[in-house]
Amino acid sequence: MSKTSNAMWGGRFATGPDAIMEAINASISFDKRLYAEDIEGSRAHAAMLAETGIVTDSDAAAIREGLLTIKSEIEAGDFPFSAALEDIHMNIEARLKELIGEPAGRLHTGRSRNDQVALDFRLWVRGQCDAAAEALTALIRALIARAEETADFVMPGFTHLQVAQPVTFGHHLMAYVEMFGRDLSRFRDARARMNESPLGAAALAGSSFPLDREATAQALGFDRPMANSMDAVADRDFALEYLSAASICAMHLSRLAEEMVIWSTAQFRFVAMSDAWSTGSSIMPQKRNPDAAELIRGKIGRVLGAQIALFTVMKGLPMTYGKDMQEDKEQTFDAADTLLLSLAAMEGMVASMTPDRAAMRASAALGFSTATDLADWLVRELGLPFRDAHHVTGALVAKAEGKGCDLPELTLEDMQEAHAGITAGIFDVLGVENSVASRKIYGGTAPDQVRAQVARWRGMLGT
Repeated sequence: MSKTSNAMWGGRFATGPDAIMEAINASISFDKRLYAEDIEGSRAHAAMLAETGIVTDSDAAAIREGLLTIKSEIEAGDFPFSAALEDIHMNIEARLKELIGEPAGRLHTGRSRNDQVALDFRLWVRGQCDAAAEALTALIRALIARAEETADFVMPGFTHLQVAQPVTFGHHLMAYVEMFGRDLSRFRDARARMNESPLGAAALAGSSFPLDREATAQALGFDRPMANSMDAVADRDFALEYLSAASICAMHLSRLAEEMVIWSTAQFRFVAMSDAWSTGSSIMPQKRNPDAAELIRGKIGRVLGAQIALFTVMKGLPMTYGKDMQEDKEQTFDAADTLLLSLAAMEGMVASMTPDRAAMRASAALGFSTATDLADWLVRELGLPFRDAHHVTGALVAKAEGKGCDLPELTLEDMQEAHAGITAGIFDVLGVENSVASRKIYGGTAPDQVRAQVARWRGMLGT
């Protein structure tokens, strides 16, 4: 162990680390996940070294072919990862030397593990932004499909989880489309900002070799090289920005999951969850538990925890690189896995749930949900100041409560006792269908507005 480790360190230490030091220092158990990015970056670096004449074409060709062999070994499960070699970078370099001999030692010319790991991690996080965007797009498509189907399903809208005003189920789902749409834009914005290459920054000061950083940036799909070599190796704000977007997205997923839990209860019955996304009880045979929704609701803790952990790691570090920064990966990996799993599960639940139109309609008619429509009618038709209309409406709600009925069930005489100017026209606005149909301004809950927003989103998504 110590001989191999020391050889990779260039003979700096006479003895190797003990088992505890190896355990705390090694990152190969988790950063082997970056093998594809490490090989991609090394192949681009080797090609550039040849193009600039820093290494020979034959050495660069041997390096690039050897790296492809290593990638095949890893993907076939035949690569012998070693904790003694600490990380994915050293593991690949050691194997490359076994495969091609002396030319392997030239790969690291003009490069440090500092810019190498910054590159690998940036490439990986960039890929996760793309993966999150793809998963969000699939979820949004599922939501708009269900919103279109239920554009005229009337349900109660809530504030404080108390019945407020009638809305449509399609409108409710489209609210989440807007939220997830902003999440989509956050991942895309983060990707654009992180799309600069740290390769060539070396340890912290850049390189004395005539590296062509523009060439490697272009080869790796970056817009440009990073402008400051210290910044290139020192910061992980690209990962923090990804985790911030992931945390907000996970919070939105959690809110929708919570509503699915509520909607699927016997007390609400707004939706029935598919058997594929539910479990039973070990003791109560009648139960269908929305476990997938509950798990998504709980997973925000892991994603937000990863963000807080990385903020904590980075907050006190002086320029430029500290070993603390090795702690940037494990929880980011976990957060990314958690987010993609949650997005996929939510897409499945949305696509397979069965809305209960009758149950939603019955619930929408409870709790005096058209009281605001009554007040608006008093303002619009009788010219009352809204505060006066609010007072009259309150009196009518109290009357309905006393009679054990809803507002539309009051007689015209009941209405006129509260205000003599009320006419039979008041009943045109008190039905829940009339209420939602009247909310036809842009962004309102009227079915035609819901369908218009569905069409807008289909256009934006190209579907």
